[in-house]
Amino acid sequence: MIKSVSRFICPLFKWLFLIMAISGLVGSLSAIFLYALQDVTLFRDTHIGVIYMLPFAGMLIVWWYQRYGGNAQKGNNLLLEEYYYPTPSGVPLKMAPMVILTTLITHLFGGSAGREGTAVQYGGTVAVQFNKFVPLGKQEKRILLLCGIAAGFASLFGTPLAGAIFAIEVVQLGKIRWRGVSAILATSLLSNWICGLYGDLHTHYPPIGEVPNWSFSIVAYLFLAGILFGLTSILFRYTGDVCSIGFQKIKQPLLRPFIGGILVILAVYLLQTTKHIGLGIPTIIDAFQQPLPPTDFLIKIGLTALTLSAGFKGGEVTPLFFIGATLGNALAPFIPLPLALLAATGFVSVFAGCTKTPLACTVMAMELFGWQYGVFFLTTCLISFVISGKKGIYSSQRMKNFKLF
Repeated sequence: MIKSVSRFICPLFKWLFLIMAISGLVGSLSAIFLYALQDVTLFRDTHIGVIYMLPFAGMLIVWWYQRYGGNAQKGNNLLLEEYYYPTPSGVPLKMAPMVILTTLITHLFGGSAGREGTAVQYGGTVAVQFNKFVPLGKQEKRILLLCGIAAGFASLFGTPLAGAIFAIEVVQLGKIRWRGVSAILATSLLSNWICGLYGDLHTHYPPIGEVPNWSFSIVAYLFLAGILFGLTSILFRYTGDVCSIGFQKIKQPLLRPFIGGILVILAVYLLQTTKHIGLGIPTIIDAFQQPLPPTDFLIKIGLTALTLSAGFKGGEVTPLFFIGATLGNALAPFIPLPLALLAATGFVSVFAGCTKTPLACTVMAMELFGWQYGVFFLTTCLISFVISGKKGIYSSQRMKNFKLF
């Protein structure tokens, strides 16, 4: 009897410790990172001349990763590989501080990048460090990694349910493992709560408004919008691949960010606006409220592909929010749906097509914009997911036929 009780109690306390430790560390890191992002963005906007240092900042980033990064250069793909094939060495601890600092450098000097990749990387990195102190089996190590990914995503965006689903969905959509879901969800919820203790750091988007009455024509319009969002996902991925191939042809690695930085500066000069660099959150918010130039999403695709392919650090998700929201905004004159609803569906649907996480994106949209719009988000996210094909932006991601068991 005592042995059976201890078999239950010991794992319970072990996982309670792991959940609280990961949540506390990752939630705090997200708060620090969000504060730092606000500060560097404000400094760049008030001292716009710093963007002329972007080529040199990129050279520093690439040199640092080449010299000291090791496997950390793989970024999110290293976490996916660690999930599929757990190794004794795991993910190096240096991955977390390196990606945080280099992402801040990218944003400070005007690169077009996001923050999700950074959060996922430091979340996963922090989590797997506990493998060195707590005895875990192969499956437990995988669950621990997913707890870290969920904690990073949830605390950064303020979407705990989506964070948990994203962690499960992104590693292997076709074979979702329900073992460990409670630990992943608990870590996601707790890390988001801890991040919130540091202040209201998450972006608040404008309300969508009245829910349209469901009808055949509404369904047809949603299918059309979903198809366009899926095609845009393909365009984003293809543009990134083309830029990567182009930069790889430059034999000297330090020249790649230098040239990429010059191209970004040239684009800013020709456009006479800085709204397409950095996170672009003000433009995302505007996309819900007023008509914007229909080329905004195309410009953001090009600048993000240039920035990340050249070797700068950051994520793709916030740029994908920008691309999707401004595309939805551009479709408003042609698709008779509310402007804010089109912006919101685009916001998550392009993201869904690129990351192959339609369920997480649907739930994220409902957490951000309201659960009453769930069927609209689910429709466009699934259509975008299907149209965009099996390949996503994470090269190490495995895709199989969707199957729950």
